[in-house]
Amino acid sequence: MQVDLPTVGEHDVLVKILAAPINPSDINMIQGTYAILPDLPAVGGNEGVGQIMEIGSKVKSLKLGDWILPKDAGLGTWRTEAVVAEDAVISLAKDIPLLCAATLGVNPCTAWRMLSDFEELKPGDSVIQNAANSGVGQAVIQIAASRGIKTINVIRDRPEFTQLSDRLKAIGATHVIREEELRRPEMKELFKTCQKPKLALNGVGGKSATELLRHLQYGGSMVTYGGMAKQPVIVPVSALIFKDVKVKGFWITQWKKNHSNDVRAFRTMLDELCGLIRKGKLTAPVCAELGLQDYRKALNAALQPFTSAKQVLIM
Repeated sequence: MQVDLPTVGEHDVLVKILAAPINPSDINMIQGTYAILPDLPAVGGNEGVGQIMEIGSKVKSLKLGDWILPKDAGLGTWRTEAVVAEDAVISLAKDIPLLCAATLGVNPCTAWRMLSDFEELKPGDSVIQNAANSGVGQAVIQIAASRGIKTINVIRDRPEFTQLSDRLKAIGATHVIREEELRRPEMKELFKTCQKPKLALNGVGGKSATELLRHLQYGGSMVTYGGMAKQPVIVPVSALIFKDVKVKGFWITQWKKNHSNDVRAFRTMLDELCGLIRKGKLTAPVCAELGLQDYRKALNAALQPFTSAKQVLIM
């Protein structure tokens, strides 16, 4: 669809979108089931990287040629160009790979905050997570490894389990196990070489979340950031009474809203993530690159179960 762009106002910038991924939250927004919904007609896509092509006369924080990320959800990145307000985007270093930049604003930021904001984790501590092969899961593995934190990574069984396990271990996973192994006696063997986790990260819900809770150490936290199973989180009474676990939720969009007047917090996080990327300690998830004209194919691929590659639209 072709649309005319509005004039670039004095506080606006013209952005050429370079690349934009398809995330589950993008699909949920289109389906009308996400927590925030744009006014229609709307452009899909909440994440991506663009380049400044024109700036308004009173723009101070951006310059021509800068790479930018959306500061918040709802910008609409599945398009070739957009005119947006200066304060709707934040500049980004241009010396990182394009796919890393395109997928930086949601999953790595979610992983970073969850590893930083809920428990004081030190080298040698451990974290357990489900959906370990997701974009967030892969970022958790790499950021945790850079901090000397061990990860116990839970994934659904599948024909290519061994290959996926090897790939996750190659990026820093300490242990990779199938969901059904969480209740088996072998877990006791695992905890002979790995501390019980202080933190559990839940992107699935249902029984999977309950099983994560069982392995938390006393006083630990389970943070839910997604619900791919579309089932409620059930917390055993014993976990609350006898283990004093904390059950919380996290949404990176809300974090960004809460820190909208504190650009330094977002900037510090992006700078540290970019530092890990430069050192080779944080990579983009496996991506399938498609042209914007192939958006139907990309959307269909993103909806498939056991998806191993993130679909990224290249403009």
